Amino acid sequence: MLSTEYYLLVTDPKLPSNVSENSRIFLIGPMGTGKTTIGGQLARALDFNFLDTDQELEKRTGASVSLIFDVEGESGFRERESKLVEELTNLERIVLATGGGAVLGEQNRQLLSERGQVVYLKSAVPALIERMRFDQSRPLLQTADPAETLREIMKVREPLYSSIADVTIDTGKLSVKQVIKRLLGELR
Repeated sequence: MLSTEYYLLVTDPKLPSNVSENSRIFLIGPMGTGKTTIGGQLARALDFNFLDTDQELEKRTGASVSLIFDVEGESGFRERESKLVEELTNLERIVLATGGGAVLGEQNRQLLSERGQVVYLKSAVPALIERMRFDQSRPLLQTADPAETLREIMKVREPLYSSIADVTIDTGKLSVKQVIKRLLGELR
């Protein structure tokens, strides 16, 4: 059963005074930090639209992210992802969850940073591995040692996430409700 506070949080369409009517909120961070779940709930709380770049890409191509990786490789996927970032970051009243590697493209980082508020959702590698232990849809983690692969990915991406973040929240020990509450207080 949902608490009254939670119900009011996600159903009251009044914008907090610190959030602009035409805001754009972009969620970045590694796979498994909750960008899609948190993004959907945040959008509902703000009465904004929610989009996820991976879901949008799958919808438009009719193919899964894994299949796109298999057929076109990571570079083909990143090219498609960049085109979506260019398009979707122009929308207003949006919460956009980006793929974990969207920050690899310099143009993507620039667009995200210039066009809206960037929220970096982070979590420790062990927590991420635990959350994704049964998830076969993560092409970059289909290795003999997913934890080591994720640590290597984070060595490259963490500085990129941090460099464009307006707000950073560690989702490792927080509930979705707690993350949303913090975001509503910290967004401008």
